[in-house]
Amino acid sequence: MQTASRQQAGARLSMVASSANHIDVSQFFSNPKPEATKDYIMQQTMIRVKDPQRSLAFYCDVLGFNLVMFREFPQWSFNVYFVAQCDSSLIPSDPDEQWNFCMRTPGCIELTWNYGSENETGAVYNTGNSDATGSQDGQKVRGGFGHLGITVPDVYDACERFKELGVEFTKTPNGGGMKGLAFIKDPDGYLIEVLPQGKMITKPLDCAGVAVEGGVGYKDNSK
Repeated sequence: MQTASRQQAGARLSMVASSANHIDVSQFFSNPKPEATKDYIMQQTMIRVKDPQRSLAFYCDVLGFNLVMFREFPQWSFNVYFVAQCDSSLIPSDPDEQWNFCMRTPGCIELTWNYGSENETGAVYNTGNSDATGSQDGQKVRGGFGHLGITVPDVYDACERFKELGVEFTKTPNGGGMKGLAFIKDPDGYLIEVLPQGKMITKPLDCAGVAVEGGVGYKDNSK
């Protein structure tokens, strides 16, 4: 078993080293799923938020999530709020059943509020994208976290609505080098990518009036 594991590891290292910018990842499409993981779920991503009221309003009223469960831990001075894209009629009213429902729901976002952060001045948490928040030397951090992501039937229509609601954009659909997708910010500045639920299409003008032929080139948000 150990020999086989070493061979697999060696094969993967060779695969990575085979090209400077191309990796053969085809095996990961067809590799059999380990039996022990057959019931695993990608259930949550956690982000810390400054003001839970603002964050819940954004994720629920702007992006259409629902609160599926929350827990309060005054003894440790924090609360957690789980939001998800789901049928609200399926969310139980009993807190214990809400826990069970939440733990079986893929793609939740856990909004964690540490008491008192809402009273701090300015940004509180580093977003991972060329952000100096929280750094001891005041320099921007090349963070590992990039963004959350949602898909919508029509990116251009969704962005028109986001603009009307006062959402901040870092990239409108025709901005940048990659057309037909957008990036918006949540109240804490975390990036959210907006992608289509099908083919990447473009329209002549986007919500900011940028022509499809316009916009600057690709930007690495980590730098």
